[in-house]
Amino acid sequence: MGPPAYQPARLVARKPPRLLVTPGQPAYIVDAVTRGGGVVASEGEDVDGLIWLVYGADGLSEVLTAHPGLRWVQLPMAGIERMFEAGIIAEWHRNGVAWTCAKGSFAEPVAEHALSLALAGLRTLPERARAHSWGAPAGISLYDAPVTVLGGGGISRELLRLLAPFRVEATVLRRTAQPVEGAARTVTPDELHDVLPGALVVFVALALSPQTVHIIGEPELALMGPETWVVNVARGRHVDTDALVEALRQRRIGGAALDVTDPEPLPDGHPLWALPNCIITPHSADTEEMVKPMLAARIRENVERFAAGLPLIGTVDPVAGY
Repeated sequence: MGPPAYQPARLVARKPPRLLVTPGQPAYIVDAVTRGGGVVASEGEDVDGLIWLVYGADGLSEVLTAHPGLRWVQLPMAGIERMFEAGIIAEWHRNGVAWTCAKGSFAEPVAEHALSLALAGLRTLPERARAHSWGAPAGISLYDAPVTVLGGGGISRELLRLLAPFRVEATVLRRTAQPVEGAARTVTPDELHDVLPGALVVFVALALSPQTVHIIGEPELALMGPETWVVNVARGRHVDTDALVEALRQRRIGGAALDVTDPEPLPDGHPLWALPNCIITPHSADTEEMVKPMLAARIRENVERFAAGLPLIGTVDPVAGY
């Protein structure tokens, strides 16, 4: 049995709830708050909640301190490791502030990108895109193949739906062994080394925490086969970059397709750029144009729930770290 699911306290706000939107007040966010039944407040006013619109913690503590009656913070991103590393969530959770993030909101485009990267690698599309002669036929089919998905959240669930027509045999690794729809089996992190051998694709789609930094390192890469592709659409630090470079150079795995890297942005001249069995996209699985309507929908729904005293979506677990 894994740890029990985090159950935040129910929040009760005045009606309509007054929410501070900062930094800036983009029209699409203001519209989402209004459509959710909230009122956009000004700096220094008494507010019930905060819609924070930048990806870092700089200045956030000052805003929270200036609004002591605030009970809820909505963050704009799905991956919130920066907030935990800054200590801000733990500190203000102890002060009674509930936190939500955008986890699950951007699952569709990220899962779409993950599948695109996997198919491109298996079908040798990077090589063919650069080819100037006919060459030898090559490629591996994803149909009926075993795959391993690290993570059991929204991206992984959407990815499993996209993978269903390929009849893959999917294994999901997540914090608890609770089954995931579309997966043949679900395992916990202590079984990681059991579910890497034989996988044609290893998808990395889990939250970054101290426990998942370098979840794919030299020992894990050594367990994969010469046809295995590693697809990372989560965070660069999930993968030991130096170990990956060596595995790719020696052709010990089929390849890597990375939308995220460590370091990021990946510097010009980095060894990964020169490897023909590596595909790199510039953290573009969910672009700003894709994200805006999805973030607005999440904010609107959470404002509605906040006003009604209902559980919020995307609640941050202060213990698990996401």
